[in-house]
Amino acid sequence: MPETRDRVRFVPVNLAADRSAFIAHTTDNHWPFHVTAQPTAEQVATRIDSGGYDDDDHAAFWIDVDGDRVGTVVLEDLSDDAPLFDLRLAERHRGRGLAEPILRALTAFVFETYPEVDRFEGQTREDNRVMRRVFRSAGFVKEAHYRDGWPVDGAAPVASVAYAILRRDWVSGETTPVPWDDDADILAV
Repeated sequence: MPETRDRVRFVPVNLAADRSAFIAHTTDNHWPFHVTAQPTAEQVATRIDSGGYDDDDHAAFWIDVDGDRVGTVVLEDLSDDAPLFDLRLAERHRGRGLAEPILRALTAFVFETYPEVDRFEGQTREDNRVMRRVFRSAGFVKEAHYRDGWPVDGAAPVASVAYAILRRDWVSGETTPVPWDDDADILAV
């Protein structure tokens, strides 16, 4: 199999020329693990018009794999040294094992394109077990479990689970562990 970087391309979304296609992608697919599972065209258009996909803090990209457009990713908090991402694979491309190579390529893209970024973050719902496995497989480390932190339309909130990868870990291929047991030290005082 060719290297991930040879297979995955991130093409900037030109929101003037690609507006209709971007709105269609975002509204024609169902996003069961996003806060808004079925955004409306009006919601997406309003976010486009307010700069929510293309300003100092945001950048939207088409995701092409082997020349096939499979989804979008929006980088968020780009003015910070720890941006996040919103990944949306079209329904017809899910379940094909694309998420891990895309996330690995996206991590390389972010660290190579934004030299000030020291860590790259993502969050998902606790019940999105597939994405949680993808995070781990792509070198991300679980750093937080926010109980009842993810709102769900028409249901009780679920936990939001946060993952991150450090630039130094990406460079070295080694993982810096999270000190989960440090409460023992502060309780002993």
